[in-house]
Amino acid sequence: MNIPEISLPRVVILGGGFAGLNLAKNIDTEHYQVVMLDRHNYHTFQPLLYQVATAGLEPDSIAYPLRKTFANKKRFHFRMAEIQEVNEEQKIVRTSIGDLRYDHLVMATGARSNYFGMKNVEANAMPMKSLTQSLDLRSMILQNFEKALYAQDVAEQKRLMTFVIVGGGPTGVELAGALAELKLHVLPTDYPDLDLRDMEIHLIEAAPSLLAAMSKQASQKALKFLEGMGVNLWVDTLVKDYDGKTVTTADREIPAETLIWAAGVMGAPVEGIQAEKIGAGNRIIVDENCQVKDSQDIWAMGDVALMQTEKYNRGLPMLGSVAMQQGSYLAKNFNRLAKGKNLKPFKYKDKGTMATIGRNRAVVDLPFWKFSGTMAWFAWMFVHLMLLVGFRNRVVTFINWAWGYLNYDRSNRLIVRNFRRKKGEVLDKVHF
Repeated sequence: MNIPEISLPRVVILGGGFAGLNLAKNIDTEHYQVVMLDRHNYHTFQPLLYQVATAGLEPDSIAYPLRKTFANKKRFHFRMAEIQEVNEEQKIVRTSIGDLRYDHLVMATGARSNYFGMKNVEANAMPMKSLTQSLDLRSMILQNFEKALYAQDVAEQKRLMTFVIVGGGPTGVELAGALAELKLHVLPTDYPDLDLRDMEIHLIEAAPSLLAAMSKQASQKALKFLEGMGVNLWVDTLVKDYDGKTVTTADREIPAETLIWAAGVMGAPVEGIQAEKIGAGNRIIVDENCQVKDSQDIWAMGDVALMQTEKYNRGLPMLGSVAMQQGSYLAKNFNRLAKGKNLKPFKYKDKGTMATIGRNRAVVDLPFWKFSGTMAWFAWMFVHLMLLVGFRNRVVTFINWAWGYLNYDRSNRLIVRNFRRKKGEVLDKVHF
């Protein structure tokens, strides 16, 4: 890998997501050599993947080069590689470009979709966990409308224009709202030869309500917003099967060419981690210091880490805010170690949750205030703009949002590459 051997301890970070990025930013490289490994050379702002999928933003608005982020950081090295295995005894990470020795290993490999053992669904549903998957989904949505233009069978045409989203969390709710806005404001102009009244959007949620992790007020408001936009809502409903043409639930069948899976995630640990260190949700068990169970020099944080507390007995939530806080926290602890100080335990600060349903429609739960509507929508936009990496990305995203707000337009309706899925191909592979 051409990483120089120096006298300082080497910290190897697996993954350039929220957790890995914040760790690498804040760790003091006067005391450590830092190596980050990721299969992509960019950081992705995952909360806005759905906007790429629905042509609201261009992909490079929510991605930022990792090397540019750390261009001025001494003793930092990035290598683009696929991580294959960890050997704890030899303290080696095996990758697609060779082996790498570590003194401290930090796993920030994130999560992947959880299909709950439904092989047909896994083989036919569209995931949305990476930038490439969002681009594939955008192509598929637009290709469906192109096919619907020349479809001879009315049932086939309607199936091509039917979209089923499974999962009523923030991702599913935001995606349903974005598709509804496409139907109301954009697609009638692009496809005047189609009767867009035949386009159907279904949102299926297994729990009794949407946005189960948020307040009852937020859940009810989100439901009201989506119903007003023409989305068909099915709560307390389990998906049983999907063969690529028909979605089967416990009490109905929905003919649909597209099923988008936003129903659940599980940890994506690296091969080589012992089974007894993997807990619920396929997440790596860590203590209050983010240290992996029965390991002295391996750490885990973000979605892949299972940290149980008195308040969160099933583990901290798999949220970007947790990952960012753990990344910054672990960097401070590494800096304390270098100075011979004791570790401090991690304490998660819940700063609130928010979700947008569309233009002037959003819900916000803060520890001290819960609100919805236009003010919540502007708050959602401001927070997400500030969290984007890079000034250019913030400016471009703001301009896109402002243009879309004024003109009801989404200018990124491009089929850059045709999406073709091989029969039975699983798209949601581990992406670190």
